[in-house]
Amino acid sequence: MTVRGTRRPAPSAARKPAKPQPQPAPQQPRRAPESGIARATQKLHQAMEARPLLDYTMVRTIVLILAGLGIVMVMSSSMATSFAASSSVWSLAIRQTVMVAFGLIAFWCALKTPPERLRRWSSWIMLGAVLLLIAVLIPGIGTGRAEVGSQSWIVMGPLRLQPSEVARVAIAIWGAQVLAGRDPKRLFQANNGFPLFLSVAALCILLIAAQGDLGMAVSFAVVVALILLFAGVSWKAVGLAAFGGALVLVYEFFSGGFRSDRFTVYFDAFFGRFHDTRGVAFQSHQGFLSLADGSVFGVGLGQSRAKWFYLPEARNDFIFAVIGEELGLWGGALVIILFALLAYFGLRTARRAQNQFQSLMAAALAAGVVSQAFINIGYVIGLLPVTGIQLPMLSAGGTSAIITLAGMGVLASVARHEPDAISAMQNYGRPAFDRVLGIGEPQAPSQSRNASQRPRRSAADPGRSAGTARPARPVRPSRPGRTVADAEREARFGTPVTGSRSSRREPPRYDDMRRAS
Repeated sequence: MTVRGTRRPAPSAARKPAKPQPQPAPQQPRRAPESGIARATQKLHQAMEARPLLDYTMVRTIVLILAGLGIVMVMSSSMATSFAASSSVWSLAIRQTVMVAFGLIAFWCALKTPPERLRRWSSWIMLGAVLLLIAVLIPGIGTGRAEVGSQSWIVMGPLRLQPSEVARVAIAIWGAQVLAGRDPKRLFQANNGFPLFLSVAALCILLIAAQGDLGMAVSFAVVVALILLFAGVSWKAVGLAAFGGALVLVYEFFSGGFRSDRFTVYFDAFFGRFHDTRGVAFQSHQGFLSLADGSVFGVGLGQSRAKWFYLPEARNDFIFAVIGEELGLWGGALVIILFALLAYFGLRTARRAQNQFQSLMAAALAAGVVSQAFINIGYVIGLLPVTGIQLPMLSAGGTSAIITLAGMGVLASVARHEPDAISAMQNYGRPAFDRVLGIGEPQAPSQSRNASQRPRRSAADPGRSAGTARPARPVRPSRPGRTVADAEREARFGTPVTGSRSSRREPPRYDDMRRAS
C-alpha cells in the first residue's frame, strides 16, 4: 500500500541513455564570387586540356601562316628592287617562294624525324656548325664584309649560307642533349656538362662576333641564356653573365664607328627626335614614316611608298615597317600575336614533353625564333638599337628561311611526341595532316628512351647491362584522378604536375605498349 505523498522507489534497471544531439555542421568559409574573367579562363583551360593534339596543331598552323604571310609581304616589298635588278617585278618573289618551298620540305623532314634520333645526331650537328663558323672567317670563303660590314655568308652557287643561323639551331639541339639530367647546383664540375656547354657556347659567340655581326651574336647569347634558365640555372648567375654582356655593349657605344652611330640613332628614336635624317638616322626615320603612313588600317596591300627606294632593306630587316604601312596597326598586331602564340605553345610543348631533353630543345627553339622576332620588331619601332637581324619567316632570305622552318619542324615533332598526343593517336588514329603527308605514328615514351640509351654494365651484376634486363616497375597514379602520364612526368622531373586532365573520363594509356614490354 502506497502512502500518498511519498516518492515511488526508482526501478533497478538502468535507464536508456539519451540520444546524442546532432552537432551543427561547421560553417564553411564563403568563397569569393568568381569573376567573369576567371570563369572564362577556367573554361578555356579545360577546353585546351581536352585536346591532346592542340600544341601540335597550333605550332604547325602558326608556322604555315607566318610562312605564307612572308611570301606575300616579300612579293609586295621587293617589286621596285626586283624591277631595277632584272626588269621583272616577280624575280625576287619567285626566288623567295622557291626558298620557302624548300623550307617546308625541311619542315616535313624534321617533322618525320623522331626527337630521340636528333639526340643521337646532336654532337655531329654541333660540330658541323662550329666548322662552318670557322670556315666563314677564312678569306675567299666568307663574303659580305664589303656589302653589309659583316663577313657572315658562305656562297654556294645560287645560295648563300649563314652559319650563325645553323649554329643557333644546333646549340638548341646539342645543348638540350648535354644539359638534360644535369644538376645546375654543381655548375662548374667537370663531369656535369655545364662547363662543356658554356665553353662551346662562348666559342660560338666569339666566332660570330669576329664576323662583325654583333646583332646575331646578341641573339645567339640570348638563346644560350634561355637554355641555361630552362635547365635550372639560377637567375643570379644568368643575370651576372648578362651584366657582362651589357658592359661589352657599353664599350661598343663609346668605341666609335658605325655601332656607336646606331646607339646614337637609338636614343634619337626613343625620344622621338632625329638629328641626322639624311645620314646615319635615314633608315630608322624612314621606318617611322612608314609606320605613321599606315595608321590603323594601312594604305592597302602593295600600295607602300617606302619600298620605292625610300626605305633601305625594305624586304629584309625593315619588312615590319612595310607590313605596318600596308596593313596598318591591325597587320602589325597580327604579326605580334602570332609570335606571342608561338612562344606560348612552344613553352607549353616544353612543359608537356616526354623527357627533359625534348623539353629543353622545344623551349630553346621556340625562344630563339621568338626572341629574334621581337628584337627585329623592337628596333623597327625604336625600342632597341638597329642590329640587322631579320624577322623570322617573314623577311626575304634563302637559307635562313630553310633553317628556321627546319627548326620549327623539330618543335612540331616534339609537340607530336607528347605523351597525351601519342595516347590520342593510338586510340583515335593520326590526324588528316599526318596521313596526307605520310607521317607515321610517333614513338611511345619507353620506345624512344630505350632507343636513345646506351646499355651500360651494372656493377652489381656484370652479366647484364644496366637498365635492360630488369624491367622497371610501371609508374602508377598515387592519388585518385591523376593520369599515368602525369605520374610519369612527376617521376621524371621530380615536380608535381598541375592542371591535370582528371575531371573527365579518358581512354587507357600505354596499355598495349606495356603489355609488349
